[in-house]
Amino acid sequence: MSLPEPLAPFPGPVAARREGLTVFVRGLEVQAGIGVHAHEQGVLQTLILDVTLELGPRPVERLSDTVNYETVAQAAAALVADGHIGLVETFAERLALACLDDPRVRRVTVRVEKPGCLPGAVAAGCEVAYAR
Repeated sequence: MSLPEPLAPFPGPVAARREGLTVFVRGLEVQAGIGVHAHEQGVLQTLILDVTLELGPRPVERLSDTVNYETVAQAAAALVADGHIGLVETFAERLALACLDDPRVRRVTVRVEKPGCLPGAVAAGCEVAYAR
């Protein structure tokens, strides 16, 4: 009985084509003035943000070759600083459009969860997607 040949992790070089790069921020927590109900006016509520940015195919060697995660957090903070927003859908749309201000971003998806807003649910919210 012969022993099986050891498996190689990969068979060898393969011609590969770079198709794109996805940069994401998951679970970014912000405190925002959000909501349309009277009891939501003048109070900050937690929003949990997931942002996915699809960039074109290009080599990435330096930070300037990609989108810095911090710019996503800064864009969210700027929206919060602008004041009360009625709907999470509006917040998501504004954040998505702010991310598209960077010409390297080809597509953006923003998911906004508002924990505690719906009894019996972990969270409720929305997701928007924009592309150039």
